[in-house]
Amino acid sequence: MTFTNALHGGPDETGAAPHDFSTNGNAVGPCPAAVDALRTADAAHYPDPRYTSLRARLAAFHGVTPERIVIAASASEFIHRISAAVMQGGARQVWLPTHSYGDYERAAQAWGLQVLRASEPHEGAALHWCCEPSSPLGQPQADIELHAQSGSICVLDMAYEPLRLEGRASLAAAQRDRVWQLWTPNKAMGLTGIRAAYAIAPDDAAAAPLMQRLEKLAPSWPLGTHGVALLETWTGDEAQAWLARSLTTLRSWKAEQRALCESLGWQCLPSDANFFCARTDAPYPVLAAALRADGIKLRDCASFGLPGLVRLGVLPPHSQQALAQAWTRADASAED
Repeated sequence: MTFTNALHGGPDETGAAPHDFSTNGNAVGPCPAAVDALRTADAAHYPDPRYTSLRARLAAFHGVTPERIVIAASASEFIHRISAAVMQGGARQVWLPTHSYGDYERAAQAWGLQVLRASEPHEGAALHWCCEPSSPLGQPQADIELHAQSGSICVLDMAYEPLRLEGRASLAAAQRDRVWQLWTPNKAMGLTGIRAAYAIAPDDAAAAPLMQRLEKLAPSWPLGTHGVALLETWTGDEAQAWLARSLTTLRSWKAEQRALCESLGWQCLPSDANFFCARTDAPYPVLAAALRADGIKLRDCASFGLPGLVRLGVLPPHSQQALAQAWTRADASAED
């Protein structure tokens, strides 16, 4: 597959849709504690270029040493940076799940790495990408233990673990310590417009050469003060308590949203996360323009290799009702 422009959910050239189901941020948010921290962030000065205090806080939060924390401008920035770093280390192949976040493949192609998919032998791949709950399906990754134990560099994308509404993680803490963990709390905090992320290196001395390459490839100050404020707040008790409460709300909203979609004649796929995929009763691309004019946006899954499916982030009941009304109108107009 050849990529030109990256395909993502969220705002387009006309701005943000009033009822945007196309992204997976926490719809209960934004987190009040994080908003307060952003308001008081000192944007008049550079942050510490080593992020000493931030690294210490993140390390304490996860129970690891600060030396294992890699600060990143965003998940996508880290994806591109580690792809470049493994290429510099002599890698030629990258393994991806059958359906996954498009930036894994875009980064591999940008650095001239051959992409292997789940159905292909992966023994030669130096970098393995895993994500659980998976994107875009929100499901467990069946072969995740195999890749975590492959002996190659394995990155576990933890983007949706804080927003897990059902099920449990496949890897225990000791198993996660053997892989790279990529964390993007802006989704859980309901503040996807703040670009801030971090990775936790494996608890393994063999990771040191890759850590050094990642440091050399990093831009100066990958995070501004607002990104620092978000990540610092994420580690605090107030934000974590708010997140726990929001998950209870999201579970209720998700059950209502699935029931509503099924009432429209859609087939909803299982998901452990705050989003799910569905096969609609009419082709979404045919109705997309009319829905967008009505303030509704869904995520077409064709770019994930899943034509005929849409992905829907869980939104509040009033947005769900807006979806049902707009879909009914658009579907009726398309039949006229």
